[in-house]
Amino acid sequence: MNRYGQPSSEGRFDRVVRAAVEAGLTGAAHPVAGFIDIDGVHTTVGELQSAFEGVAVLHAFAAKACPLVPVLRLLAARGLGCEVASPGELAQALAAGFPAERIVLDSPAKTRAELAEALGLGVAVNADNLDELKRIDELVTPQTASVLGIRVNPQVGAGSIIAMSTASASSKFGVPLADPGMRDEVVSAFAARPWLTRLHVHVGSQGCPLELIAEGVRAAYELAEEINAAVGRRQVTSLDIGGGLPVNFDDDSVRPSYTEYVAVLRARVPELFSGRYSLVTEFGRSLLAKNGFIAALVEYTKAADGRRIAITHAGAQTATRTVFMPQEWPLRVEAYDAGGRRRRGRELVQDVAGPCCFAGDVVAHGRELPELTEGDLVVLRDTGAYYFSSHFSYNSLPRPAVHGFSSAGDGTVFVPIRTAQSTAEVVAEAGAEHRDALLALNSAEGR
Repeated sequence: MNRYGQPSSEGRFDRVVRAAVEAGLTGAAHPVAGFIDIDGVHTTVGELQSAFEGVAVLHAFAAKACPLVPVLRLLAARGLGCEVASPGELAQALAAGFPAERIVLDSPAKTRAELAEALGLGVAVNADNLDELKRIDELVTPQTASVLGIRVNPQVGAGSIIAMSTASASSKFGVPLADPGMRDEVVSAFAARPWLTRLHVHVGSQGCPLELIAEGVRAAYELAEEINAAVGRRQVTSLDIGGGLPVNFDDDSVRPSYTEYVAVLRARVPELFSGRYSLVTEFGRSLLAKNGFIAALVEYTKAADGRRIAITHAGAQTATRTVFMPQEWPLRVEAYDAGGRRRRGRELVQDVAGPCCFAGDVVAHGRELPELTEGDLVVLRDTGAYYFSSHFSYNSLPRPAVHGFSSAGDGTVFVPIRTAQSTAEVVAEAGAEHRDALLALNSAEGR
């Protein structure tokens, strides 16, 4: 079934996989590669924009979810902004063409240099804590164009994945509102800084139910009202409500949808849509996850203790979260033959393992799949965010190529997004230019 409950999606997807094999983009010569469905990205962006139609909102894509410049460029062209959390992500956003005023800098560890750069460019900044505000005090001038805010932790609780929950009582993010005296300190911080005009809240992402996210947004809205009442003017003019829409990894359906999320917000925080505040969102995973997949070659198959194991080229380096937290991040695995045709027939219980040299490098444990053999392909679905775009360089495995595709017309057209990393580039990244540096120290010490 596809995202609209129609049975045509599987056929289209199979045609894309076969076309990728026929184009030589995956297979023996390219044992692992990532793919992004450009048609799907356009559809998902349209769904987000439609859900918030009539609302003054900047949808700032969370760059961490897919920090690939061509993808960011596509989203910028659709009118989105970009949420960044490091100097690298900021540079990527600028390279993609996002105007500075549509970029939002979030990070719990911004340096003075990073703050100075952001304010110099006019990038919006959400301070993570009250000490960071003191650093910003030293940089703000009457000419500063950046929208400045502060992130608060509403401490409304955690979702089912603790590592993805940012509004627990002891989260490292934001000013903890329920801690003694902290709410008053936030109000005082705004009163002392007329240039502070935004509140930021983000409850978490995967594993956080919509009601919990809405509870955090409600807390931020109520705090904004309290601040404005205390200072006697509309100082807080915008609310950054973060992202965090969970993704369904079980099948092709999109649930929850952006429309469902907005409906929960309207029910729990109806005043949010009164026009009193402009909004910023920071969706990432929900925009890209279901619009990408990984294709990987089956290099060997073997059996151990009665369990069949397929050794593939997609493991921890491309599916890091799934390998290290398989219960929280299970992925659908689908089997194709060497020609890119879907494997049928009797299913066997199999492990699908990766190429990394540690025992836990397994992306699927005990999965029922048609029997995999050498030369086949496995496809990891829903990996458009936080997977092949966020490479883990274990064993010095190279970053795989990433391709965009469109099948809106006749056939499937592929375009390059990222070139595969060469072995020479891996070596250069490992400090090859300084090869003799330590030997020079030995000589200096007389060894």
